[in-house]
Amino acid sequence: MATDCLGDRVRRLRRLATLTQEGLAERSGISLDTIRRLEQKPQSSVQLPTLHALASGLGVELTSLLGDPPGAPSSGESDSPQLVAVRRAIMPPLFAPPAPPRDLSTLSLDRIRRDLAQGWTLYHAAEFDDLLNSLPGLITDARFAAAVGDAGQRAAGQAALSKALQLGGHLAIRMGKTDLALSSLERAMTAADASSDPLIAPMISNSVAWAYQRQARLDDARSLAVHAADWVEREHSETSEGLRVWGGLLMSAATSHARSGDYQRASDMMVTAEKAAERLAKMPTPQDGKLLSVFSKSSVRIERVRLAVQHERPTEALSLARGMRLSKDTPPSWRTWLLLDVARAHTDLGNGAGAVKALESLRRHAPAWMRHHTLAVAIVRDLWNWPSRPAGVRPLAQFLGIVD
Repeated sequence: MATDCLGDRVRRLRRLATLTQEGLAERSGISLDTIRRLEQKPQSSVQLPTLHALASGLGVELTSLLGDPPGAPSSGESDSPQLVAVRRAIMPPLFAPPAPPRDLSTLSLDRIRRDLAQGWTLYHAAEFDDLLNSLPGLITDARFAAAVGDAGQRAAGQAALSKALQLGGHLAIRMGKTDLALSSLERAMTAADASSDPLIAPMISNSVAWAYQRQARLDDARSLAVHAADWVEREHSETSEGLRVWGGLLMSAATSHARSGDYQRASDMMVTAEKAAERLAKMPTPQDGKLLSVFSKSSVRIERVRLAVQHERPTEALSLARGMRLSKDTPPSWRTWLLLDVARAHTDLGNGAGAVKALESLRRHAPAWMRHHTLAVAIVRDLWNWPSRPAGVRPLAQFLGIVD
């Protein structure tokens, strides 16, 4: 499903739901002309609010319309052995003794925290195969640490377990397994409540909101993010750690507003977030930054570019992106989103050369993310279907498996 057109997926899912085009238009609130044009035109991307409305009308998750990531397909009759191992670590066998840690002689909270930081580094670099292999052992070690020692040690172990399960939830979302993700995040929240770190629970809430967005549950995602953000603002907004968590939640709520079609509300919230990021830049750097929400001046501007692109404001998006200097701690995943959105904006404006340039930069600096990301496939397929293909698009299409 990674390389077929969006219109093909809409048509197939509509027929599976035994809906006519008129019936889908009525259930989704999308005009009949838009649905007809989408199914007839070899187009691979539309506004995200439109996708969410179509997903709601079809009764499917958003991932069903986006297609499987080319580098990590979620389709097929069975999960890979690596994903089965992750699933087993997240949900251990019922009524069985707990699994032993990998190496009890070297087990320590410091080692688990280092492994957690490395796990999140692998995630943000799209090194999903390595993460699939290492995550089961990390979760097992953290679960053991959460059950031994005195009360303080157990609480610290619960914090580590919560972050390991949160990582499992994020990986499951990337694999297209949102139900597994929510199971992992529910367990992460239980561990967070028993931990020594009050900021972990709102970070888990942010992850759950993202899973809800993928399931087209935008109202649930927005209300959860706002509720958690309000609590962090009351209790922890004066610390750099708290401000980062609050900012991540605010951006999540803004994204849900935008995908519901309220771009102005989302834009206002992002401006507020940008001001908070400027304040954060003057505060002490938090410890264990890799285990906190991604929030900085760079991430806010990247998200503003993203929302502008998703609402067909390509000129505004390119203006926001122009001259950006990304901070050193900007993860490769966020750099990927920026380059893809710049490519999408150029494509929408008919500037094939600009789109190809951004995609070539992405291929050089983050090839793993490019192979994984459905938007990369959508943009390249759109460029490939132009009457006059831009120079340089063939190697990109071959790299993504769109053409031989």
